[in-house]
Amino acid sequence: MISDKLKKGHLLIAEPSIIGDLSFNRSVILLADHNDEGSVGFIINKPLKYTIHDLVPEIDATFKIYNGGPVEQDNLYFIHNIPDLIPNSIEISNGIYWGGDFESTRDLINQGKVNKNNIRFFLGYTGWEAHQLEDEMSSNSWIITKNVYENKIIGKSTTHFWKEKIMELGGDYLIWSNAPENPLLN
Repeated sequence: MISDKLKKGHLLIAEPSIIGDLSFNRSVILLADHNDEGSVGFIINKPLKYTIHDLVPEIDATFKIYNGGPVEQDNLYFIHNIPDLIPNSIEISNGIYWGGDFESTRDLINQGKVNKNNIRFFLGYTGWEAHQLEDEMSSNSWIITKNVYENKIIGKSTTHFWKEKIMELGGDYLIWSNAPENPLLN
C-alpha cells in the first residue's frame, strides 16, 4: 500500500543529513508520479551548464537544462504548464504536466510561443522501486511538503530554493540554512 502522505505533485526536500550524495544533497524534487509500482520525480533545483540548444541544436533557445536525477541521464525529459499547446501531456497536478509531443514543443519554442516560465528540461530523473520511497521517508531522508507554487514552480528561481524551503520549516532546520554544503569542510 502506498503512503497517503506521498502524492504526485508534492515536493520532497532532502534532509540536511544527506551529505556527500551528489545527486540528492540539498535537492528539492517534484514528485511526478507515485503508485504501488514505485515513484518518479525530477530534481528541480540543480541546473547544469547546458542549454536546450546545446543538446538539441534544432531548438533556438537558451533554456537551462537541469539534473533531473541519477536515472537515465542520457535522456531528456520536460515538465510544463501549457497542456493546451503541447499534445499528449500527462498531468502531474496543480496545472503541471509531464512530457508530450516533442516535435510540437520544439516548434512552439522556435516560434517564441513558449518561454522559460512555461517549461523546464531535465537530463535524467529520480526513481524509486515499490515502497523504496516510503522506506526513505521512514529513515528521515526526505521532508514532504505541498507544492504551494503550483504550476508557477517551473519558473521559480532555483539558486537558493533548498535553503528557502529549509528556512520555511523553521525550528531545528534554521541552523542548516546557512551551513556549508559539506559541513565536514567547515
